Amino acid sequence: MAVKPLADLIDTLLAPALAAQGFAGRAVVSLWPEIVGERLAARTRPLKIDWPRRRPAPGEASEPATMVVRVESAFALEMQQLAPIVLERVNTHLGWRAVGKLVLKQGPVEAPAPRRAPPPPDPALAARVGEQVAGIADPDLRAALARLGVHVAQNTKRRAIDTAS
Repeated sequence: MAVKPLADLIDTLLAPALAAQGFAGRAVVSLWPEIVGERLAARTRPLKIDWPRRRPAPGEASEPATMVVRVESAFALEMQQLAPIVLERVNTHLGWRAVGKLVLKQGPVEAPAPRRAPPPPDPALAARVGEQVAGIADPDLRAALARLGVHVAQNTKRRAIDTAS
């Protein structure tokens, strides 16, 4: 029996619960910090998207949805001021003007899980990547490509270990 990464199963498991809340997928929920920024994500959570009940007539523009967001009480006024920016970011992420209104529900927001620090790079791996980018003349570009190469190599190595075990 082949071992599957948990990420491959998440969409299947969460799809019914997310669909009940109006989310087509987990992207808005799981990428909330990237969409609105770490500062807003620490004090807010998307709860659901309410889609209009009425279908537009042929040739008529569809009404945008309403996104319901839980926000800490002390942060609600600031979030209300930032609502146009949040709407723009959510719609940009979705790729179309899907959400036209933000409704704030005040209440406690659980703290996000702390991110794990990446493991320190393997010196042998860093040296091997350094050799591969040594011919690049621009020092800033060379350093950026070296960091990227080490990161990609470490993630590939980590995935190979995870699937083997």
